[in-house]
Amino acid sequence: MKDNNPKKIEAKSMRLIDQEIGKLDCSDAELKTIKRVIHASAEPKLASKVKFSQNAIEIMSNLIREGADIITDVTMLKAGINEHKLAEYGGEVKCFIADQDVRDKAEKTSLTRSIMAMRKAIDLPGKKIFAIGNAPTALFELINLSQKGKKVDFIVGTPVGFVGAAESKDDLIQTEIPHISLKGRKGG
Repeated sequence: MKDNNPKKIEAKSMRLIDQEIGKLDCSDAELKTIKRVIHASAEPKLASKVKFSQNAIEIMSNLIREGADIITDVTMLKAGINEHKLAEYGGEVKCFIADQDVRDKAEKTSLTRSIMAMRKAIDLPGKKIFAIGNAPTALFELINLSQKGKKVDFIVGTPVGFVGAAESKDDLIQTEIPHISLKGRKGG
């Protein structure tokens, strides 16, 4: 009989991941994040591709505890974040990709909706964690806005694809912006 207990299934998955990836040179918090990436993707080879800025986990955790909002580039990513848990700390999950004003500005300027959504989000009050899981243009724009003096508190930068994904993440990794990223074209 197969085990249907979710906690036992997850524990077994984590043991199997440990066996596949071996010992990594990272903090316990970083290892936990790396294992989550592998668990979600079933790709142990990604362990070496997850990149953290200095103290990334601590910075992001503090931002959440301080009530930071999480801004996503797409609604699919928004759907995967526990809004109730975030609300316990005073934060909200927001996504502007489908907003009419974002659509209008994108059409008027011939820029992507992702760019316009980041431009809208950057000026919101309060602390923000940007979660970019789809659009390299959103990540490039956040880096650009940061270079122009806009405050970017944290980025989880994992856009996916063949055009600009790897390059946008490489650019993020070279910045001083606190971040977690995933080298290469894979992401999500």
